Amino acid sequence: METEAQLIMQRASLRWLAQQHPTWTQQELAMTLGKSLAWVKKWLKRLREAKPTDVMVLHARSRERLTPPASIARPPAGVQRILEIRESPPENLQRVPGPEAILYYVHRDLELRKAGVRLPRSQTTIWKILRLFGCIAQDHRRQPKPLERKQPGEEIQLDLKDATTVPADAEGKRKPGGGNDQFRGCGHLHLAEPQRWGRLRRSNEARKWWRRFSASMACPPCSPLTMIRALWAAPVDAISPPPWCGFCCVWASSPMCARPIVPSLHAYVERFHRTLGEECLRVQLPQTLEQVQEATENFLHHDNDERPNQARSCGNQPPCVACPPFPTLPAVPETIDADRWLERLNGQVFVRKVQSDASLTINHERYDVPRELAGKLLACFINAPEKQFDIWQAGLRVKSVPIKGLYRTQGRLWA
Repeated sequence: METEAQLIMQRASLRWLAQQHPTWTQQELAMTLGKSLAWVKKWLKRLREAKPTDVMVLHARSRERLTPPASIARPPAGVQRILEIRESPPENLQRVPGPEAILYYVHRDLELRKAGVRLPRSQTTIWKILRLFGCIAQDHRRQPKPLERKQPGEEIQLDLKDATTVPADAEGKRKPGGGNDQFRGCGHLHLAEPQRWGRLRRSNEARKWWRRFSASMACPPCSPLTMIRALWAAPVDAISPPPWCGFCCVWASSPMCARPIVPSLHAYVERFHRTLGEECLRVQLPQTLEQVQEATENFLHHDNDERPNQARSCGNQPPCVACPPFPTLPAVPETIDADRWLERLNGQVFVRKVQSDASLTINHERYDVPRELAGKLLACFINAPEKQFDIWQAGLRVKSVPIKGLYRTQGRLWA
């Protein structure tokens, strides 16, 4: 895209060539400047109409209309009649007329036709007049955007749901009705054994629950995983992910934390929560943890094999009917790299201030640096292949230190 300065230079060159070579044809001028013949014709006409020393003629003219177009909304008689028809429908019309009905009545108005008022011929013109005078309210709500449809087994969404019918314990906490996970795009659901919120955040409980989940579902190890923030808690100063995220990373999946205020990021499992609540929990009203488990297990078979699902991926059919040949998913690996989560952070930078004892803290681990750097800010780059921090200051690398707290070994997944 040429700038206005470049165009002014080309127009000045055209004027100079036309003055130096008056015998040249317009085609020769266009070939010399590398412009079109129409461009040369337009600007030669403008240049010849101005003085040879006029600089302002080299600037582009405004493309704005000099006179406003004739507007149907300008005659007050026509606009007033449209508003009257909107407020007081004629001929015993017992509803608020819309643009189409108003267009019909306006063209039948004898007074407007005798006065020679220009009448609208499109519903869009009447709609604009009604919007201009506040007769039609504007919808300022954000319009939802449809999610891209995923293939069966391509993505997993995980969330927990409280069974509100189960009485709370002595501490006032309720037990979740189930850990729900869903393969996006096929509606394949699995209700896991309920656990407490706090226990699910701990690494051991998460590890046990995920082992049962992955063994029963044969989850794809490379499938994206969407989970709620309640399962995502991590220390503020930590660079290592929380147990849920770290376990998914070493398992070669791609976890993503869905913010609570954006339910569209985990819309599939949220929609299942509504179905589970309205058609199962609120109907059977289980009072104990065992009753919740039994009810959700029975509803799992009904939802997958019997209940018609009106999602785009199912086409008003049960998920198992809409997707009978469910793709074969790879088996869970026997061994993993416990430090694989570090690859997701490769190249990231953490800024730390050196304390008076010539040390800085990253992920609650202490690293020593030269004493002359006390009180200065250092940039710590994560070097995932070498599993070390590269510490830089003022464009120079101070030192490289191994990252503390890593396993640095391969191990069995369920050891």
